Amino acid sequence: MALWQLHPYQPILAITRSSSSCPLLPPTTTTVASSLSTTTAAAAVPVSNSTAGRAPPTTPARATRPTSPPSRPLKDPNKRELRPYGSAAALFVQMGAYRGGPRTFAVVGLASKPAHVFGTPYFKCEWLPNPDSAGGGAPRPVRTKAYKMLPDWGYGRVYSVVIVNCTFPSNPNAGNRGGKLLVHAYYSTASRRYERFVALEEAPGSYDEARFRPPFPYQYLYCGSSLYGNISAPRMREWLAYHAYFFGPRSHFVLHDAGGVSPEVRAVLDPWVRAGRVTLQDIRAQAEYDGYYYNQFLVVNDCLHRYRHAANWTFFFDVDEYIYLPDGRTLEEVLGQLERYTQFTIEQNPMSSKLCVEDPTKDYPRQWGFEKLVFRNSITGIRQDRKYAIQARNAYATGVHMSQNVYGRTTHNTESLIRYYHYHNSINVMEEPCREFVPKPTNGSTVMFEGVPYVYDDNMKRLAGDIKHFEEVTVGAVYS
Repeated sequence: MALWQLHPYQPILAITRSSSSCPLLPPTTTTVASSLSTTTAAAAVPVSNSTAGRAPPTTPARATRPTSPPSRPLKDPNKRELRPYGSAAALFVQMGAYRGGPRTFAVVGLASKPAHVFGTPYFKCEWLPNPDSAGGGAPRPVRTKAYKMLPDWGYGRVYSVVIVNCTFPSNPNAGNRGGKLLVHAYYSTASRRYERFVALEEAPGSYDEARFRPPFPYQYLYCGSSLYGNISAPRMREWLAYHAYFFGPRSHFVLHDAGGVSPEVRAVLDPWVRAGRVTLQDIRAQAEYDGYYYNQFLVVNDCLHRYRHAANWTFFFDVDEYIYLPDGRTLEEVLGQLERYTQFTIEQNPMSSKLCVEDPTKDYPRQWGFEKLVFRNSITGIRQDRKYAIQARNAYATGVHMSQNVYGRTTHNTESLIRYYHYHNSINVMEEPCREFVPKPTNGSTVMFEGVPYVYDDNMKRLAGDIKHFEEVTVGAVYS
């Protein structure tokens, strides 16, 4: 109880000074919406301890003599007033809330970036158990301080991503009677003003501790970033068929539609959705909140926590990138060597997205993108962006290129084990990708194009036949 009453110091877990505890939330039957919503939208729950808007206390009327109105003091013309109207950004915008284990929860959302960069907002968590069906009085709530993480590396715009970690001393729902996770979002350490909302609700009997232990439903899970803009349906088809083959039958793909899933792209995805290999989530509501790249950091963090105990390994990369294993290795073999790490990063093979071999005998429009884009940038000694895989159950937050909030070790020395081919922006090219043609180089020579040396690399091309056959026998030819 004493910890609950204390303000945090930066960092958020330290303690500086005390104040009176906040009023408890009366029991409600509020259900939390699954879509993005601001904290001020939970109308069924009192959301503030502010006295603004409350009626003043009344007193009995007394007979008084008429008096002259008091004279109003003259205004100082040099004393200026500031008059606020509206609100520029929400204190917190929730996307999701998830159990991370028997005694921990994660609440994923957005918050005003200036408030968190220049101010001191903080959070507290409270578990309100459901009433005991056998009677015995009202159950006592359980409270704890929250730990907040801002995992977007400062890239946020009006909004930054905030992960609120609520870790209780023990399982607050150990009796499995159900209850509500409440979050108290404070405006600053200098104020007692806060917003209170129901982040998560567990029904009686729904808690199952077994789901936090292996075996998990999948071996591999893919968490995709926001799909936005013009997305090429043929390139999407090829990417999905390739990785469904690469990761095998015990894998699952989570894609996020931020406005880029056109009817043509949906026609490509639907057979895989019906086959149980793909989940497509509609996140177009994120457009109301100005964050980095269609709220990319928000999406990957929500996916991390939503599927934290769904797979042994979770992969993060884009839909113009293809994971590749050199020297004929299998994925099981590679990950067996990397199992002692929580996270590993993957080095890039940058490819040209427009350069093809000049060969009049080839029917390029009928070939797949990675089948004909065969020129690799041969510049070495410069840093290329990496992507990564993670054992999600040991991660508390994540990023686009790696996580900085993990329990366990990270390795970057994976070049000989696993790589990815990057056909930069090819997913957004709606026309034929072969736009420049050059003779096939011989004896490992390079081709200069737009000031960059390229070498011929047909590793991906040689896999095209197997991928096409796999697609046909798994979901049928999507289109010819």
